[in-house]
Amino acid sequence: MNPTQETLDLVKTAQSAPDELIKSFVQPGSATTGLQAYNLEAPAKKLYPVLTPLRNSIPRVGGGFASQANWKAITGINVANIRAGVAEGKRGGKIQHSLSEYFAAFRGFGLENDVTFEANYAAKNYEDLKALAVQQSLESTMIQEERLILGGNTSVNLGLTPTPTLSAGGSGTLAAATYSVICVALGLQAYLDTVGVNNGSIGSYFNAATAQVPGQITRTNADGTQDTFGGGSAQQSSAASVVVSSSTGSITATVAAVNGAVGYAWFLGSAGSEKLVSVTSINSVVLTSTAASSAQAASTLASGDNSTSALDFDGLLTQAFKPNSGAYIKVMGTGTAGTGTALTSDGSGGIVEFEEAFVNFYNRYRLSPDVIYVSTQELVNITKKIVGNSGAPLLRMTTDATNPGNLQAGLRVAEYLNKVTGTKIPVVIHPNLPAGTIFFHTEKLPYPTSNVGNVVQMLMRQDYYQLEWPLKSRKYEYGVYADGVLQHYAPFAMGVITNIANA
Repeated sequence: MNPTQETLDLVKTAQSAPDELIKSFVQPGSATTGLQAYNLEAPAKKLYPVLTPLRNSIPRVGGGFASQANWKAITGINVANIRAGVAEGKRGGKIQHSLSEYFAAFRGFGLENDVTFEANYAAKNYEDLKALAVQQSLESTMIQEERLILGGNTSVNLGLTPTPTLSAGGSGTLAAATYSVICVALGLQAYLDTVGVNNGSIGSYFNAATAQVPGQITRTNADGTQDTFGGGSAQQSSAASVVVSSSTGSITATVAAVNGAVGYAWFLGSAGSEKLVSVTSINSVVLTSTAASSAQAASTLASGDNSTSALDFDGLLTQAFKPNSGAYIKVMGTGTAGTGTALTSDGSGGIVEFEEAFVNFYNRYRLSPDVIYVSTQELVNITKKIVGNSGAPLLRMTTDATNPGNLQAGLRVAEYLNKVTGTKIPVVIHPNLPAGTIFFHTEKLPYPTSNVGNVVQMLMRQDYYQLEWPLKSRKYEYGVYADGVLQHYAPFAMGVITNIANA
């Protein structure tokens, strides 16, 4: 053998073979092949809102202890209006005062998260998953606390939803048949669960085919224990029936407004097979089509009133809705069934229902609210009615001096003048306030010797704290908790207008 010739032959063979050694490097045809880096931006983007305006603005006070907060309030002096004039040498009349006693039980609240060992390994050099787990537990707890502050309910029972009053029409797609309708009144917590809420997530909306009205909730906790509590819905009404005779039928349904309700869920179908078809923020509806086959059945709701929860404290709306709270409560009339009654322009750049509320606040309590919280629907409607001004529009156009051909149009009601006191009151969107409800909030009292520093406050036995539980498996477990209660020293300083139609 000739070693030199053999070497040359092997080189020629290697050069002519379709081997990787002679390939040039080109851009891979996909993101997961070839020799390339993974262009991943770190850390992950957090595309969710954390909106807690009440929690942010209400003072948090430490020092809570025992099982509940207790306080007394003198709500009137000289309640019999004894005249002050005196005769010579005699003493004056003796005054009497009125006293109210209050208490509010402390409640713990918090949420948990965990990270497996493998998840932590996989995220190295990209995201600190353990820190993220705690951050999102805190943010989620804050969002849920905001819901508690606005609409937590441990004491106001919605009771049995009234039986609907029905009438059949011919402006829908219902086939000729006998239909049954059931209604369920919803408190704030149940309404938010049912219609979806864009706070802590994005893209939520009401879908009757998948929505679930919470009845009695049984929750499995992180430690394996369970809690059972009311989800915020009233006891479902008795079924009402109506005959649709047209092949293009519809049904109009109305119930008497329920104190404490901010919405109503409507179930439609044959008797015993009613399914969720609509949720309204007024006490009536026009039903034009049948429910989806996947929709929630009324029969799945636990019997009885599920409107309160022993794990809640009473929020602002609940404290206002309480009997004898003194708060201003205005329930708009039913009006035309399915349409309702909207706010009314006063023709002077104002809203009739606002003016009525301000007169009530001053005549009864000599005060004015400091903030008006509204939903997006009500802000738009308020602006329309004020700008429209009953046919005498309030219009402003702005021109750009550098380009006078361009006009800037559009107005937004940011403040409302209380004509009684001359106070300018901010009009603020609240992310959890339902359409059809407006909330008047008072942050200070005009009483110089009231001994009330904060009209409303969170009294905390323990503010936010983090727990990292001992390892019992190959995952890190975290909890974020707090313990406190919402105190409102002057519930009469609140006001609610509800059952407002969208118009």
